[in-house]
Amino acid sequence: MRKEIILDNYEHPFHKGLINDDDYILVNANSDTCIDEINLMVKLVDDKIVDAYFDGEACAICTSSTSLMVNKLIGKTLEEAVTIYNNFKNMINEEDYDENILEELIIYDNIAKQPNRKKCALLPWMGFEKVVGQVKK
Repeated sequence: MRKEIILDNYEHPFHKGLINDDDYILVNANSDTCIDEINLMVKLVDDKIVDAYFDGEACAICTSSTSLMVNKLIGKTLEEAVTIYNNFKNMINEEDYDENILEELIIYDNIAKQPNRKKCALLPWMGFEKVVGQVKK
């Protein structure tokens, strides 16, 4: 099941493709160890993520993680999104997390067994972290 979800989100990612709209925060996240590079656009209205898109070149893990992240975060408040991010990061780093918060994102729970793939799964979330940083300025 994991492999199917990852491949489906790699081959048919949710909201892939950037749009031309200045109401979105645009950030870039790229890996210093591989080709993965993601551009992430997030639109916030009254502290709520109302829309998001991404584009870039990345492996199946990174692309699927981005697709699932975007789908999960749309409709969430910034505070809810940060809670999801913290739980995802903790899961990847084998720290305490609430799997109920992560729902479908739980498919990456064994990524720690492949340390070189951790960054692939976390890269889009690093982009999200940049979005949060821009909002909190």
